[in-house]
Amino acid sequence: MDLKLKDVADLLNVSEMTIQDWLSEGKIPAYRINNQYRFSRVEIENWVLNNKLPKPACKKNLRDTHTDLDSSLENQQEDNPPIVKGGVKQFSLFRAIHKGGVINKAQGNSKEEIIRSATKIIASELKLDAEVLSELLLDRENLQPTALNNGIGIPHPRDFLLNSPHDVVTIVFPESPVEYGALDGKPVSILFFLFACKDKSHLHLLAKIAHFCSNKKTLEFLNTHPSKKELLDYVKDWESKIV
Repeated sequence: MDLKLKDVADLLNVSEMTIQDWLSEGKIPAYRINNQYRFSRVEIENWVLNNKLPKPACKKNLRDTHTDLDSSLENQQEDNPPIVKGGVKQFSLFRAIHKGGVINKAQGNSKEEIIRSATKIIASELKLDAEVLSELLLDRENLQPTALNNGIGIPHPRDFLLNSPHDVVTIVFPESPVEYGALDGKPVSILFFLFACKDKSHLHLLAKIAHFCSNKKTLEFLNTHPSKKELLDYVKDWESKIV
């Protein structure tokens, strides 16, 4: 899927001028058609995984313009996630984790073993074939490892989209860190399994997770292996502070 400059700026939560600056400096992959820039979805995805993105802008004055997200999560129905009014993408990560969840002490001594053991649980929740889903994830890893720095991985399939109106993110904490092919050489101990229902939401969530995990405080929090509710509370607060 080809993206326009405005699409990429929107998905990465930066201004179009910032994208233009990156283009002039040769920092972001693109090509031209009829003197207009176009961006390959796959190339932008790989670029997000291999580059440190700028932090998203913070709001100067926070106002509670969205539906009360502080209501008890135990009383929320999985088929009726909270509705937010602060923009469709503002609480996108919160909603995706709400539809997914947290898996602790996933078994496996290698990337493949961890992906297969976690996928058995995730596929059951998504009503998908675990073996097929595992192969899709491993095929993507064979193209290029989906590890960020600092012990973070974002396993996701390359050309598979959920037949659902909801994106899903499940955070998996392996019982022991595993070698994952990260650029910094560190083993991975926190995995964000990402399954999107649209190409654009896939890229948006990929970039948002990269932003989320670039913060030292967030990394410290994730390494406590929080519960789903603790994680949702933290993500909700984080997303409320970005434009």
